Amino acid sequence: MNIRNRTPNAIPTRPLRPLRPLRRALLCCAVLLAMGAPAGAMAAEETTMVKLIRGLIASGALRPEDGQALLLQAQAEAAEASSARAAASAAPAAASTGGVALEPGDVRVPYIPQHVRDGIRDEVRTEVLTQAQQEGWAAPHEVADWTKRIKVSGDMRVRSESRFYSDSNSDIEIDWAAINDGSGYDTNPNTNLGLPPLRNTRQDRRNLWRIRARLGVEADISESTRAGVRLASGSNSGPVSTTEQLGGGLEKKDLWLDQAWLSYAPTYWATIRGGRFGNPFWSSDTLFSADLNVDGLAANFVTPWLNSGALSVFGTLAVVPLEYTSDNSPSQSQVKTPNENKWLSGAQVGADWRFNEQNTLRAAVAYYDYKNVSGKVSSPCLLYAGAAGCDTDWSRPAFMQKGNTLMLIRDIALNPLDPANTPTPQYVGLASPFRLADVNLRWDTALSYTLNMRLEADYIRNLAYDRNAMFARANGGIVNNFGNGGATTADTFRSGDTAWMLQATFGAVELKQKGQWQALLGYKRIDPDALPDAYNDPNFHLGGTNARGYYVGGAYAFDQRSWISGKWMAAKEVFGPPLAIDVFQLEFNTGF
Repeated sequence: MNIRNRTPNAIPTRPLRPLRPLRRALLCCAVLLAMGAPAGAMAAEETTMVKLIRGLIASGALRPEDGQALLLQAQAEAAEASSARAAASAAPAAASTGGVALEPGDVRVPYIPQHVRDGIRDEVRTEVLTQAQQEGWAAPHEVADWTKRIKVSGDMRVRSESRFYSDSNSDIEIDWAAINDGSGYDTNPNTNLGLPPLRNTRQDRRNLWRIRARLGVEADISESTRAGVRLASGSNSGPVSTTEQLGGGLEKKDLWLDQAWLSYAPTYWATIRGGRFGNPFWSSDTLFSADLNVDGLAANFVTPWLNSGALSVFGTLAVVPLEYTSDNSPSQSQVKTPNENKWLSGAQVGADWRFNEQNTLRAAVAYYDYKNVSGKVSSPCLLYAGAAGCDTDWSRPAFMQKGNTLMLIRDIALNPLDPANTPTPQYVGLASPFRLADVNLRWDTALSYTLNMRLEADYIRNLAYDRNAMFARANGGIVNNFGNGGATTADTFRSGDTAWMLQATFGAVELKQKGQWQALLGYKRIDPDALPDAYNDPNFHLGGTNARGYYVGGAYAFDQRSWISGKWMAAKEVFGPPLAIDVFQLEFNTGF
């Protein structure tokens, strides 16, 4: 019988109940030892032995049938010992049974019937295991029930990243996100002669060491309810990347709440999830970054395989709050900003079609409606009179990368006493609304016994794109996506509403086993206003829209769930001033 040792930290706060099975085992052992005593001693203790056995029967420590067998055996052995002593004193030869005479110091071991020994052993084992399971302290091959409902997972990545810029790139690439994060940019040359914040476009950045660390816990609350929490690294609170850049004077790195959600499955084919969770839609990183998590509520549906396992249908509905209007803006105004919250609503339906064991096609169509995300020109704003802000400052994006067409959103009134020297600090908003249609295709096939191929395509179109409506909304305030000549008129404006991607992957789709490999080749083109530039891949062209180019990569698993990979991305602008950016990433990845 094995009893698990406990460390001091594992001692329960309540007192343990007496271990009756152990006491019974000890008493039974005492009986056996007493019955195995020397013959002379047995004769002297005959009355005590019989009383002991009868006491055990009366207390319930021994079953009556087992105790009676032991009692009869003890009495028989006592009688036999008495006869043996009498025979030994008369003739110290052989015993009356014809056996060998006992010598002084010899021990007679009494015979215990096999069924009695089996019964004692089984009863003690059963009662000890029952008590251990009830109290949760010593069940063999078992752990606490709550540990079976908890799943811990995570991953780690170490990356060396290099960024290469063309020497012919424009050196005036305004960082509009920095302007929106600050107090605005004064566009009046009489009161501001400085340049706005500018992006680096010509100086290479080589061998930037970066890491990503994520640790998540998922719990099965019941058969239908689950919960999850995940922590992740990240240089900032932006939604598209959990990569943390090393350096910074060896300062400690930030850790963020990356996910926190609850889900409920009312039936086996539907799951509802709320909180902050991974992107619920099937999409490429042309539209949504692989690191993107969303807030809100989503419902996923999937049917079992139909037509003898050849077809499965899936779908997703989601409502995502992108940004809420501040409750107290403008802070110094008696009239607060009305409810102008920004939302993303999406719906997707798709199917998996398995032609045979070697070929599978996955296809889906989706519609995404971004509500209230485009910029709005304010009413006349009396900043010179001490106003803290303008009534449409809320319409600037909370987060942006680059590429979308932007417009000035403040109608700043001039000081009638000194109109020429009135500062005009401006913010920018998105000039186009966004209602996207998205079609995704993926074909998996086996080229040979050891070689697989995956072909992927993604086509996106902004159904809300309207060039003339953008200029009317901006009231002449469009600030980017013009031709390279410097003119900022409607005739020189360049944009578009379409994005697409093609990619081929060879080898293993997922690298899990040692020796697996992967190679990929792809091409992307993203027009400036095909999709919001805030949420897509931050690596290709360093994020955003108005980008086109190719990428190649490969990976090799040198151990289980551990691999090295390399990827080269060469991209440049679609319209406007030249901006060519190549990115190379060398990574060491592992997951658990």
